[in-house]
Amino acid sequence: MKPRHLAALLSAGLALGLAGCGSSDAPPASSKAAQPGSAASGAPVSITINCKPPKTNTAQRATFEEDVAAFQKLHPNITISKAVDAFPCYEPRTFEAKLAGGQLETVFYVNFPNVGRLIEAGQAADITPYLDEIDTFEDYNQSIEIFKKDGKVYGLPTDGYGMGLVYNKDVFAKAGLDPANPPKTWAEVQAAAKQIAALGPGYVGFGEYSGGNTGGWHFTASLYARGGDILTPDGKKAAFNSPEGKAVLQNLKDMRWRDNSMGSRLYNEWPALMKAMAGGKMGMMLGAPDVLIALRNDFQAKFDNYAVTAVPEAKALLNGGSGYMINPKATPEQIRAGLKWIEYEFLTPGKGQLDYVRAKGADLTVGQPYPDLYRPDTDSGKKVAELRAANANIDAGQFALWVEGSKGIPPKAEPGPYAQEIYAILDTPMSAVLTRQDANIDQLLADAEAKVNALLEKKG
Repeated sequence: MKPRHLAALLSAGLALGLAGCGSSDAPPASSKAAQPGSAASGAPVSITINCKPPKTNTAQRATFEEDVAAFQKLHPNITISKAVDAFPCYEPRTFEAKLAGGQLETVFYVNFPNVGRLIEAGQAADITPYLDEIDTFEDYNQSIEIFKKDGKVYGLPTDGYGMGLVYNKDVFAKAGLDPANPPKTWAEVQAAAKQIAALGPGYVGFGEYSGGNTGGWHFTASLYARGGDILTPDGKKAAFNSPEGKAVLQNLKDMRWRDNSMGSRLYNEWPALMKAMAGGKMGMMLGAPDVLIALRNDFQAKFDNYAVTAVPEAKALLNGGSGYMINPKATPEQIRAGLKWIEYEFLTPGKGQLDYVRAKGADLTVGQPYPDLYRPDTDSGKKVAELRAANANIDAGQFALWVEGSKGIPPKAEPGPYAQEIYAILDTPMSAVLTRQDANIDQLLADAEAKVNALLEKKG
């Protein structure tokens, strides 16, 4: 979920993340701050940040730490007093607890479904007065709209995703399947999964999430692909108790119990399914193109074994993403410092996570499809595209079927400001069809529908 948007897929930057400590003990605000990209002046200011890459991702953690040091050298009055690593960066239970306790870092990671409710609840700082200090802000594409309300801006997007079907080419070949011709329909997915499972003990044809809000997230992706909706157009009622919703669950139930092609393990959290896919005996899973990068960097999988194609029969493509917001307790000087960090690390061509020369030298992947943040006709958009192309070090063919197959499929956003709560409710039917052979799909959807309607009514 990854749950961690914009044009069409999770970026290959950081894995998903969490939040931590407030900023009420910071020094007084200075009246003036230096422009991003230049040495800072003014009173000393301290900030905390999160979403530091995990220790298992040694190369990206090292580049992140280099960036923290370089950033503080560039801005000697700014101290990053704490950088919290969390894997994934967004974990619902921990995030909600820290949010409720006012313990978010000064600069904190947020996924798109949470942006609206944080703005509504006053839990993100208004950064509108400081936007002229961000050199690249005017180059943003439509992704910035997610962080706007009533003419004000409350955060900055840094990556995005669109779903696909990730598959293991090596496993396909062992099962007698053609890695160059992956499934294009759900019937073909079922047949391929059954063939893979027949390889023997430990082989799983198709893996799927079932808890930790990830089950509901993937239910949504599959539902959208089949042409269904989670909510009615006005956002006031559930709409997933439908033929499309039943088809999603029936497909999984058939693969689990009739074909025995999904194994018996439940994958309740994002890392669990990723770890299983990296193990080399799972054939397929839903995921964005950046899943290949996470498999390589965070789970030590053999990158060349994997590819991604379009979601079978997709009528719409689940679109999501993430960015960063500022703690509302932050002083004006902390807000300026936090925005300088976001811009340096995520938004400046040739710097931070957009330093493709360094990434290539560190044997990080460069050249995979990206959800570009900037309009292609802008200076920033052109520079990012040129640097990425010049330093590409991967086989673009691993993503070619996704790029081509996803053309023309309309993007569809996650279901409103209460997506995480809705996903949690939808975990139940996903888990049920994978754990109970007698699971009643009609009853499961009716129960979930009632709970989502009650949630929406309560939220008003």
